[in-house]
Amino acid sequence: MSAPAAPHAGRAPHAGRALRIGNLELSSPVVLAPMAGITNTAFRRLCREYGGGLYVTEMVTTRALVERNEKTMRIIHHEPYETPRSVQLYGVDPVTVGQSVRLLVEEDRADHIDLNFGCPVPKVTRKGGGSALPWKTDLFAAIVETAVREADRGGIPLTVKMRKGIDDDHLTFEGAARTAVSAGVSAITLHGRTCAQLYSGTADWTAIARMKEIVHGMVGDEIPVLGNGDIFAAEDALAMMERTGCDGVVIGRGCQGRPWLFGDLENALAGNLLRNQPDLGGVADAVRRHGEYLAEHYEDEFMGVRDLRKHIAWYFKGYPVGGDLRSRLAKVSSLSELDALLSELDRSQPYPGEAAEGTRGRTTRPKRPHLPEGWLDSRVMDAAWHEELAEAELDVSGG
Repeated sequence: MSAPAAPHAGRAPHAGRALRIGNLELSSPVVLAPMAGITNTAFRRLCREYGGGLYVTEMVTTRALVERNEKTMRIIHHEPYETPRSVQLYGVDPVTVGQSVRLLVEEDRADHIDLNFGCPVPKVTRKGGGSALPWKTDLFAAIVETAVREADRGGIPLTVKMRKGIDDDHLTFEGAARTAVSAGVSAITLHGRTCAQLYSGTADWTAIARMKEIVHGMVGDEIPVLGNGDIFAAEDALAMMERTGCDGVVIGRGCQGRPWLFGDLENALAGNLLRNQPDLGGVADAVRRHGEYLAEHYEDEFMGVRDLRKHIAWYFKGYPVGGDLRSRLAKVSSLSELDALLSELDRSQPYPGEAAEGTRGRTTRPKRPHLPEGWLDSRVMDAAWHEELAEAELDVSGG
C-alpha cells in the first residue's frame, strides 16, 4: 500500500460498534488517551482523519484551569471540527475540581469530561495525587461525587480513568469502581497496571475483566468499561474486548507515530480486514501533514516543527532510514527543511511488517512508588493530609 488510506476508505462512515457514554454516541468504541506533549490539537486532527472515536485533550490540572492559566486554556481549546470535545482533568481537592468542572460547563468548553486517577509520575504521587489518590477512599469519593454533580448541571457525561492500584499489595480498582458507579459516572477506564509498574511489563487484562464484572453486576451495561494497556495493533483491541468483555479501548503509546491505527481499529471492529500498512512514502506524507498541523497549532512554524522532532523515531520505526538522515530529521527547523529531508527518502520502500509494530513510546522498569510518609497507614484522610495534597496539584501531566 503506497500510503495510509483516506478517511473511512472502503467502509461506511459509521461502520463498527457504537459506544454510548452518557448522551454521547460514538461511531467507534475507541478513545485516544491523553499524553502530555503528544495529544494536542494537531495530533488529534491527524488521528481523526483516519478513524472515528473520542479524542481527548492533554491532561490539565484543575487548579491551573480555575486560575485560567494561559497554557492550560490553550490546551482545552478545540477547533470547530473537533466534536465531541473531550477534556481530561487532574485534581486533588474536591472544591477545586468542582470549580473546574463548573467552568467547563458554564463556558461550554467540553462535551465530555474525564478525571485522571492513573498518573504514576513521582512528583504527583509523592504528594498523594494521581494513582495514589484512590487509596484514600473518602477523598476519591468526594472528588468524583462533586465532579459528577457539577457536570450534571450541563448534562455533560463525566468519566474516570484509573490504574489497578499502588502496587500488587495495595490494589484499589475494585472499590474505586464501586464508588464511581454509585457516584453516577458515565464510564470507567482501567489501565491494567499499578502505579509501581509505570509502563513496564504486561498489562493485566484480567483486572479489566474483573472491573467489567463488578460494574455489570451493579448497573448492567448502563455504564461502559473501557480497557487500556498494551494495544499496539487492531488485533490487540479485538483480543482485549473478547477476553475481558470491555465495551471499548483506550489507546496511548500504540498510536505514537501511527495515527492510522484509529482507522485500523475502526475497520477491525467492523469486521473489515483492511489495514493501513504504508510504504515509506506514505509515512513521509503523514509526517509532513503532522508538521503542517503543528505549525498551524502553534501559529509558529519553528515551534511546530520543533515539536515534531519527538515524533520522528516513532514514525520511522522499522523503516530503512539511515542514522544520519534520522539525526537530521530530529533536528529539523522549518517546513522547507523538512520537505528537503523527506525528499531524500526512498519512498518506494515497502511496509517493513513486524519491525514497524509492537511496543513504542516510553518504557520503564517497575519502581517503588513515591508516596507521602505514612500514606498507606490508613484508607481515609485526616486534616493534615489535606494541606499536603494541595501541593500535588502541579502543572504536570501523566498517563
